Amino acid sequence: MEKQKLEHSTFAGGCFWCMVKPFDEQPGIESVVSGYTGGTTVNPTYEQVCTNKTGHYEAVQITFDPAVYPYKKLLELFWQQIDPTDSGGQFYDRGRSYQTAIFYHSEEQRIIAEDSKRELEESGRFSKPIVTEILPAKEFYPAETYHQGFYKKNPERYNAYQKGSGREAFIRNHWGE
Repeated sequence: MEKQKLEHSTFAGGCFWCMVKPFDEQPGIESVVSGYTGGTTVNPTYEQVCTNKTGHYEAVQITFDPAVYPYKKLLELFWQQIDPTDSGGQFYDRGRSYQTAIFYHSEEQRIIAEDSKRELEESGRFSKPIVTEILPAKEFYPAETYHQGFYKKNPERYNAYQKGSGREAFIRNHWGE
């Protein structure tokens, strides 16, 4: 049997706790890891990243089978988890570490991401410009163990955060149920 060809995608969408569940539940997704990328500090800690001095974003790195769940479909799901018009962070999480970005792992991913962003801009779904950056992938550092799979380990806290931060209402308002 031929081994499947897996790829990586990396998305920064504000708090990484909220970015795992939507992807984790899809067919063809092998893993979703919370972590840090885009900065200069080697192997940063959560506390360091929260200072907004490391240059890192909170992000998720997804290992996926593009034959089952194509990259374009991952992007569509990504856009539905964020406010792509907010350059200062996401919902009540503010600062660089909570800004949105798509980190591409190949030229093909870059082109697909730029096309996807352009399609969203042209859709008229948002009245403000789409500010999510598209950047080359950098070293990805997995976050501490207690951050991994947070929605499974702490469902009450996760649900309260999702609702209390305003993310849940924003998603429902812009994308429906």
